[in-house]
Amino acid sequence: MTDNIVILSTCATAEDAERIARALLEERVAACVNVLPGMRSFYRWQGKLEDASEWLLVIKSSRSLFGALRATLEKAHPYDVPEIIALPIVDGAPGYLQWLQDSL
Repeated sequence: MTDNIVILSTCATAEDAERIARALLEERVAACVNVLPGMRSFYRWQGKLEDASEWLLVIKSSRSLFGALRATLEKAHPYDVPEIIALPIVDGAPGYLQWLQDSL
């Protein structure tokens, strides 16, 4: 198991996704943020079923920076309750994992 994590979050617009990605990188709490457009989300919000187009952010960071990353993401995010889910990176290519750590 590594100290590295992948955080998933979603945004309603490309502009929000880019702004959040840049904020996370500028704060050095993320090494890389992939923004995937054209995602469709189905969920329940305030008692209603919702269907929305969203952009998925795939954020690479470390467990030790998760608190700061979450705070930055929550501050920059327009949603009342943004999705912020951290998944462990169990293993990976040594060169990539080293780059990830060096970039934080």
